[in-house]
Amino acid sequence: MFFGTHAPRLDEKGRLFLPAKFRDELQEGLVITRGQERCLYVWPIGEFVGMTEQMRQAPVTNKKARDYMRMLFAGASDERPDKQGRITIPPTLREYAALTRECVVIGAMNRIEIWDSESWQSYSGEQEQAFADLSEEVMPGVM
Repeated sequence: MFFGTHAPRLDEKGRLFLPAKFRDELQEGLVITRGQERCLYVWPIGEFVGMTEQMRQAPVTNKKARDYMRMLFAGASDERPDKQGRITIPPTLREYAALTRECVVIGAMNRIEIWDSESWQSYSGEQEQAFADLSEEVMPGVM
């Protein structure tokens, strides 16, 4: 499980140090994809394979499913962290998420997300009140 907020920097070669607490779970490999709200999703390879198996159940005749899968898989990149715990983020994904040197990596339960620092500050600031207001609606009986 991934949680927490970290602020690594992207180097000039498009590499990012994964937070140390995430490295063990990602050491066997990972998949980086486009995420919603212009961030990147980073899935442990096993989690991504499981999600893919579930997606195979969607009928190919469903246009929304086709559109979603095209966008998700067309931009996906499989990676393996190097010995220092760095991953290389492909240029197309860096551009999609508007990543600059200053990044934010957040744990999001079964994946991590990579955000441009300014984008994350803006998004989290906008969502703070909604988070407080929606807890009972989104997670009834849990919280």
